[in-house]
Amino acid sequence: MSQTLLERLNQRQALIGVIGLGYVGLPLIDAFFQAGFPTLGFDIDPKKVEQLNAGKSYIKHVSSARVSEWRESGRFEATDDPQRLGTADVVIICVPTPLTESRDPDLSYIVGTGETIVRSLRPGQLIVLESTTYPTTTRDVLLPILESTGLKAGSDFHLAYSPEREDPGNPVYSAAKIPKVVGGYDATSLELACALYSQAVVKVIPAENMEVAEAAKILENTYRAVNIALVNELKVLFDRMGIDIWSVIEAAKTKPFGFQAFYPGPGLGGHCIPIDPFYLTWLARRQGLSTRFIELAGEVNSRMPEYVIQRLGDFLNDEGKPIRGSRICILGAAYKKDVDDPRESPSFHLMELLLQRGAVLTYNDPHIPELPSVRHHHLPAMSSQELTPEFLSQQDCVLIATDHSSYDYEMIVKHSHLVLDTRNATARVNQGMEKVRKA
Repeated sequence: MSQTLLERLNQRQALIGVIGLGYVGLPLIDAFFQAGFPTLGFDIDPKKVEQLNAGKSYIKHVSSARVSEWRESGRFEATDDPQRLGTADVVIICVPTPLTESRDPDLSYIVGTGETIVRSLRPGQLIVLESTTYPTTTRDVLLPILESTGLKAGSDFHLAYSPEREDPGNPVYSAAKIPKVVGGYDATSLELACALYSQAVVKVIPAENMEVAEAAKILENTYRAVNIALVNELKVLFDRMGIDIWSVIEAAKTKPFGFQAFYPGPGLGGHCIPIDPFYLTWLARRQGLSTRFIELAGEVNSRMPEYVIQRLGDFLNDEGKPIRGSRICILGAAYKKDVDDPRESPSFHLMELLLQRGAVLTYNDPHIPELPSVRHHHLPAMSSQELTPEFLSQQDCVLIATDHSSYDYEMIVKHSHLVLDTRNATARVNQGMEKVRKA
């Protein structure tokens, strides 16, 4: 059976099924489609299925034109029927792995997906988990669910882990251009998973086992979280000393070795960096160990929204105004520039804090016209406000939370009374900088 699947993969005839049609799943489908494979997308949200089958996209970096191309070719279909997964030769799992209220791993999506797959799991299939999670998840959580059918991994079906490495909004590194780390349950599973991804991705890196592949993704994002925490902490220190952290970073990064530039901000956003390190701290506690370095980084980063609001309060106080009753417009609801992805965006923390303090709050984001409903945040329904000179002049302060390239920062500074800049977005503005303060 494995030889048959290997031949179908090498001939690009295998049907590739992807579970979870979001910011990871859709780019992955595109990578396999561009490689010539037939593809099947599965999602429990019937609205997503309906839109995709109508040739429409709901995320910015996979266009509707591209989805229409998938549909017109006859090599893509979306479905919410779990039985259709049995027709796929490969099933790739791209579902969320959030945290619980107590910051423990929430694997309910992986468990639920595993229970969905077993309804139609058949001999010869390759199952690949891509969701970011702690080491041993694939073996200890997903594998027992799949084997509850009576089928055995390594003989009846094949199992692998390959962490997603998606960077939304990055025009250079699409899913097909990012090297893939792959770990297999056994040698045959690894061979099949490597054959799968090598057809669609620029480079495949075989890992020693599934646990190494799982740990690699956690390390990547913990590395970023810790270094961002370092510059965030230094920002607070240097602000007090009257030193511009952005100028410090620009000077430091001229060193051609031993230094990589990381940048401060109003908090961490995205699905990975704010979450993944806590998976590691949870795993350490289960092993009777502590990860003080990682936990400290998490504390520093999680305090940044409060620091920004403190800076805003000081800024307004200098003008004789309290936060309560002041008209504040937040620029950017996405977690990073030039994307429509609001997951874990620090802007939601800022909005909550401002509403708690009685601010008259509005926002603008050219990529997010309506404020979405977000886990762990209780915000009113809001629509993005047009940034006209008249609107800006009515605000007591404009807070730049996300530095979208489409913003005209010269115009924003010119027509605003005060601008609090958390992203150094106004660095190239020439006039009116006396109204701008960094945070």
